[in-house]
Amino acid sequence: MRSDWSGLPVRHALPELLAALGERGVAVLTAPPGTGKTTLVPLALAGLLDGPAPKRVIVAEPRRMAVRAAARRMAWLLESEVGAEVGFSVRGERRAGARTVVEVVTTGVLLQRLQRDPDLEGVDTVLLDECHERHLDADTALAFLLDVRATLRPDLRIVATSATADAAPWARLLGSGDPAPIVHASGTAYPVTPVWVPPSGNVAPPHGTRVDPAFLAHVAAVVRRALAEHEGDVLCFLPGVGEIGRVAAMLPGVDVLQVHGQAPARVQDAVLSPGEGRRVVLATSVAESSLTVPGVRVVVDSGLAREPRTDHARGLGSLTTVRASRASATQRAGRAGREAPGVVYRCWSRAEHERLPEHARPEIALADLTGFALQAACWGDPAATGLALLDPPPAAAMDAARRTLHALGALDSPDTPGPTVGRVTERGRRMAGAGVHPRLARALIDAGTDPLAGTGADARSRVAEVVALLSEQLPRDASDDLVAVWRSARRGGDGFSARWRQEAGRLARAVPGPDRRQGRPLPAGVTPRRGGPAQGGRTVWDDDAVAGIVVALAYPERVARRRGGSYLMASGTAAELPRGSRLGTAEWLAVAVADRPAGAASARIRQAVVIDEEIAKLAAAPLYGSAEEIVWRVPPGERRGDVSARRVERLGAIELADSALRDADVRPAVLEGLRTEGLSVLRWTPEAVALRERLAFCRRTLGDPWPATDDDALIEAADRWLEPELSRARRRSDLERLDVVSALHRLVPWNARLAETAPERVEVPSGSRIRIDYSGEQPVLAAKLQELFGWAETPRVAGVPLVIHLLSPAGRPAAVTADLASFWREGYRAVRAELRGRYPRHPWPDDPMSATATRRTNPRR
Repeated sequence: MRSDWSGLPVRHALPELLAALGERGVAVLTAPPGTGKTTLVPLALAGLLDGPAPKRVIVAEPRRMAVRAAARRMAWLLESEVGAEVGFSVRGERRAGARTVVEVVTTGVLLQRLQRDPDLEGVDTVLLDECHERHLDADTALAFLLDVRATLRPDLRIVATSATADAAPWARLLGSGDPAPIVHASGTAYPVTPVWVPPSGNVAPPHGTRVDPAFLAHVAAVVRRALAEHEGDVLCFLPGVGEIGRVAAMLPGVDVLQVHGQAPARVQDAVLSPGEGRRVVLATSVAESSLTVPGVRVVVDSGLAREPRTDHARGLGSLTTVRASRASATQRAGRAGREAPGVVYRCWSRAEHERLPEHARPEIALADLTGFALQAACWGDPAATGLALLDPPPAAAMDAARRTLHALGALDSPDTPGPTVGRVTERGRRMAGAGVHPRLARALIDAGTDPLAGTGADARSRVAEVVALLSEQLPRDASDDLVAVWRSARRGGDGFSARWRQEAGRLARAVPGPDRRQGRPLPAGVTPRRGGPAQGGRTVWDDDAVAGIVVALAYPERVARRRGGSYLMASGTAAELPRGSRLGTAEWLAVAVADRPAGAASARIRQAVVIDEEIAKLAAAPLYGSAEEIVWRVPPGERRGDVSARRVERLGAIELADSALRDADVRPAVLEGLRTEGLSVLRWTPEAVALRERLAFCRRTLGDPWPATDDDALIEAADRWLEPELSRARRRSDLERLDVVSALHRLVPWNARLAETAPERVEVPSGSRIRIDYSGEQPVLAAKLQELFGWAETPRVAGVPLVIHLLSPAGRPAAVTADLASFWREGYRAVRAELRGRYPRHPWPDDPMSATATRRTNPRR
């Protein structure tokens, strides 16, 4: 055992931690980065420092990089090799043997192990590291472990560690009502001096995954400033791989290491080893915690991070760039003070810092929960209501996840009677055991023995290769043609290809052979026609067929058909290829990777495979259907709709074929047209408008039983006042020819006479019958002044006095009154004085009450 361990600050907290575990069996350990909680504590728990007989300890880390680094560091402290006393397991790789006492695993591997062996036979302690990061697998693993301890293994010891001091929620969770002991380890906290360096110019805020190039240029300038002002290596935090690459390109002549989740092992090893010269480490949040990056004295923090977003309605996920929390900023700054006093350059202002969220949102609140829901169902709690979680899963996300699992056959159908509704099926357990997302597990199981993909071990191997591609984050410069990416990976020569080949081998071993499951029979009339030349009695299937069936089985709702210059997916979402894509001429695509950028109307296709209608219909068979469609349809780009009556063959939202329906009942579609486009589909003649206004006046003045005639009311009562014309209408043109006047008369109450209640015309003293205007609040009668001589009383309609517009001989309003008698007494003389000189041939008597009303002018002399 090396003596270096005695200098690790966490050693002072070991007695308290061991005592707490001896008394309660659970504990929360908080310790700043660099204190040894990840490396020294597991060795102490296993008894490898100075204890009795060794005890098996599992250490769960959220990332593969941290797993390898922790195992290597612990083996170094023991002056041993990885795979001896200390080993590790990540997906597809395990280095452990009979002598292994401490095994470092990813939280995903721990979940798989718990599903296979809930007792964790032979394991004394499980240490969950970096719980404060709130990864979904870590939250789930802790919930399962607490369930195991409560029911199967009360002797199982559990330690949750965190680099932050906010341990109370974890203590309550582990203690099940009586908070678990909290052990604090204080580290050698070297001071870190903050330097606030916000951009001086205008910088656009992040949008989706886009970060303003001007801001990245600012970050690169701050890195150069840090190199000039301070000694030691520089660790710069950026939100993603793309930003790392762009900033690296702005640092010519600098020794740059690019660290992210998909970085090659040699880069991961290099960053955790002392460098010969000064280095700049550009990293995502993977470098926030876990082990020390040696030599770092300066941190440059962009203040940005990436979070997942899931569109549950469309089944699409995406990443979005957000401001890092204050807790993350503290974690990042602490990297500069692991070994000596340091400095952190923060690319924002002190005032902005105070407005940052205190903590990042937990992954369970943001992510696609399909895998989580399957894990919970395999554990026996499909709704996850009995799991000890700090945050419950969002109900909408869980509903979407369970619907997906039902569609994949992983859960019992919701229509299945009895207490097994929502329980995991045997198929679901096999899918969970594959160690990939349930969608990919479905493709692995089904495509491996599908007639379209071929048969035999070779077909299963090639299917596994495609699934392995889909389970990995592809290189940033990967083609949007997934088959081209596949062929490139086969050629090898880089870290991604090595990881992919290893994962493909693991998945191939997980595919059931033909002795365990027969392939799906081909539907009648479909023949496997994509074969190449026969070899040894077997058909050699081309890459497009294999990749197409795998992708379409994994994501049937993303099967897409060309529609104009873009594509329509079976889910109903529009999708677009990158400009200049080689896939742009394909009629059909199986979309492997897609996202929907913030604010975008269409999805963005990242990777896809060219398929044909045959594969689309086979892979997305549950989405296939044929039905009668009788609707009011507005063609794309048009504003006017019409009745559409047809039988439509669909694959989800994609139309495959249609044929016209004859003699169908289209009345519901006609009513839908009225509701959609309103009464404008009818032909409103002046007579119809006037009649509607008379009815509206009656309703406004008298109320029931006179009907309402506003648009909503007329549309609601259309089946009453438009019959029988409505039943005879087959198209829009029939509605446009409909006699609206006759139809409106059907609204007059049976015991009322419209002509008496609201007459269309009224006779004036001259003998003329003049139309009443009912369009306003009060009915209006507009007549020439000379035709009303002698009319003392203002006429009324339904008890409402008419508003009289007295017109000049030219037909222009000369006066307006609702009291004729008053007008003759007080207003007439002024009007007479103004107009008789202008219209001398018309009568202007001194006494209009005794004069004879007339439509004529004075006779010529």
